[in-house]
Amino acid sequence: MKINYDKRKMDVGGNELEAVEKKVLRLAKFFDDDAAADVRFSENRGKVTAEITARSNRMVFRAEEKAEDVLSATDGAVEALSRQIRKNKTRLEKRLRSGAFERAVAEAPAESDELVRRKQFELRPMSEQDALLQMDLLNHEFYVFKNSDAANAVCVCYKRRDGGYGIIETV
Repeated sequence: MKINYDKRKMDVGGNELEAVEKKVLRLAKFFDDDAAADVRFSENRGKVTAEITARSNRMVFRAEEKAEDVLSATDGAVEALSRQIRKNKTRLEKRLRSGAFERAVAEAPAESDELVRRKQFELRPMSEQDALLQMDLLNHEFYVFKNSDAANAVCVCYKRRDGGYGIIETV
């Protein structure tokens, strides 16, 4: 597993990075060798935020944790990713490394109406169930995808306030 670090306005020492790498590599048992993990650290109001985004086989897994120090935040984020993967075990078995289950990913709020961030990503065809799973794994409120069941129409799935899910389809 390849690990990339992003230390936003923080000084993370070499010993801490070695310990972080050891903790993140515990996730490698779930993924193939070509997987990559992005670890981002930031500090806000005395709390350290560790955000881990793991990518493998076109699947994205993300967890974020805040704590008093880098190692505690990393521990929490790694544990949250492990919980996500175990929770969705039956749906993920085909996509993750074979044998993975044999042993038992913040910005300041904008103060004006200006555009503060732009993201680009590739839309891949997937079923509605796969899109819902991906949205849950990313812990997002909505997810944009090409619906392979509807002639690759661009759709948005979202979490409803009542706990259910909805899909917006384009025509």
